[in-house]
Amino acid sequence: MTTAHPSAHPPSSLIGPLHGLARLLPGVLLSAGVGAVAFALQLIETALFGHPWVEGLVIAILMGAGVRLFWTPSNVWMPGVQFSAKTLLEVAVALLGATVSGAAVMALGPVLLLAIVGVVVLAIVGGYALGRAFGLPPAMALLVACGNAICGNSAIAAVAPVIEAEGEDVAAAIGFTAVLGIAVVLLVPVVGALMGFNATRVGVLAGLTVYAVPQVLAAAAPAGLLAVQTGAVVKLVRVLMLGPICLVLGLLRSGKVEGAKGPKLHHMAPWFIVVFLILMGLRSAGLIPEVVLPPLQAAVTAMTLIAMAGLGLMVDPRAVVRAGPRVAAVAALSALLIGGLALATIVLILPA
Repeated sequence: MTTAHPSAHPPSSLIGPLHGLARLLPGVLLSAGVGAVAFALQLIETALFGHPWVEGLVIAILMGAGVRLFWTPSNVWMPGVQFSAKTLLEVAVALLGATVSGAAVMALGPVLLLAIVGVVVLAIVGGYALGRAFGLPPAMALLVACGNAICGNSAIAAVAPVIEAEGEDVAAAIGFTAVLGIAVVLLVPVVGALMGFNATRVGVLAGLTVYAVPQVLAAAAPAGLLAVQTGAVVKLVRVLMLGPICLVLGLLRSGKVEGAKGPKLHHMAPWFIVVFLILMGLRSAGLIPEVVLPPLQAAVTAMTLIAMAGLGLMVDPRAVVRAGPRVAAVAALSALLIGGLALATIVLILPA
């Protein structure tokens, strides 16, 4: 009788993880391929003009969305594409904390910190008023307002169970926000350049207007590392508003409906925000050697490039049509509202 060699087959404990990796591989490779082409185009721009007119991160989003317009990835590709667009992006944000010191947060100053809170509150109130004026149901108006004011899909997903929104309302709000969020990422560098903003001002503009935390990297990148770091800190403050906002909405809801759901802890503090804060604390304490920062920054850039390609591949431009003209109009006007509030904050508070 022959006995199989112990190493002939992988241990059963490895089969699950290996199968999971195999499912992710096609979509990750697709996203990485689009990202690589985008990076190559950025290098060509740099060689021709001395600097890139359109950053690789932005090209990756546009290329991904362009591919999606003509081809919808099947189930073979989507797990890896979703992993690239969400998990890789979150990892990049978490690692970005190592490049930001506590001094950067304190450098914002109490006036700007209070202004960020004011912008979020005014954007929610104004966005909700716009939604009701356009005839949207209260829950839908609140979802769109919170999505624009705080952090896009994450805010919508967090607020929905608190106000017990209908699934159709959530899907419509998220569908349009995904497309509009890409437009905001693309517009921030353009507006910053037209207004002659310095890196700090571009970072604040990105942090106050871009929906998703990781997308701040793409929006602020054309203005340099300082803009990215400033944008990340401003956006962090804005995201941390989600907890108090959910708490207030939960209390208001519970006052009307007995037994309404309250905000969950992971909605208030997503894991990547927690890691960002821990790494920022370690950096501020001098526990992260300076020598690791350049390769870490390169890794963050590479992951963000792949993630932006994945994000583009996930966005169906036709979602604008499916979301309906009223939702589209309210979301667009709400985005213009927070953009106007952000510009007013920058001009009034920050030195040129």
